[in-house]
Amino acid sequence: MLALGKKIYTVYKDQGVKNLMFVIFKRIYQKKARSFPLIKGIITNKYGIEIGGPSPVFNDNSFLPIYSYINHLDNCNFSSNTLWNKSLREGYSYNYHQKKQEGYQFIQDGINLASIKSDSYDFLLSSHVLEHIANPIKALHEWKRIIKTNGYLILLVPHKDGTFDHQRPTTTLDHLIQDYQNDIGEDDLTHLEEILQLHDFSKDSGSGSYENFKLRSENNLHNRALHHHVFNTLLLAKLIDYAQMQIQVIETIKPMHILLVVQKISTDLLPQNNIHFTSFESPFPSDQG
Repeated sequence: MLALGKKIYTVYKDQGVKNLMFVIFKRIYQKKARSFPLIKGIITNKYGIEIGGPSPVFNDNSFLPIYSYINHLDNCNFSSNTLWNKSLREGYSYNYHQKKQEGYQFIQDGINLASIKSDSYDFLLSSHVLEHIANPIKALHEWKRIIKTNGYLILLVPHKDGTFDHQRPTTTLDHLIQDYQNDIGEDDLTHLEEILQLHDFSKDSGSGSYENFKLRSENNLHNRALHHHVFNTLLLAKLIDYAQMQIQVIETIKPMHILLVVQKISTDLLPQNNIHFTSFESPFPSDQG
């Protein structure tokens, strides 16, 4: 309560009563994802790992507030110095929630988790990471490897229609498969010309000038800022199906999220058609039909 009181006072002092009322309203009425109860059951008192992060979307006052229910959470980031975190260090230093013990911080690429044994975790979290990976099928195979049989991946991926990628064509599954078969590396800049031509700067306040954005993009191997591929909901479902995991939940959430819960099960038990959209509703135009 003391921390909440301090936050309320700080907002009031710095931003005025109008913004204070907005903060209070958001805290009380924040709408949770429809699949939150299912996901809460999956992660409560379990042992997991997050790729990227910590992610605000998993914090207490977001639409998927699951950090506080997790027993233990490790983390993997590709570098100790990223655009999002400036001073990561390997070891028990991953601070994802104020009331939780720090998890182990791995500094390694998300497509190569060689230091982590197979079947190590009950679940894996990833929020807005898959689009930053040049070879997402390779990443999914590795993520699948390190979770236990019957364990889960909980994935958030930006829907192209709600982001600065909305002018780009949706990536095809054939393209992703070809990248996987050709073992495309994270130094790949195949999509750079398309990105520079079709990136909607009006929807990306953090990109800076065109020239700064171009320089940052050309240095993507070191900063991993590019969205290599762009997803709508059907492409993401096809991708999970190709990776031979069971789709449990697909949910679209404004303004830009696709939320998936997928399970690692024996391939003998996978249905031939793992994708069901008979009652699916989406606010995003490219999902229609």
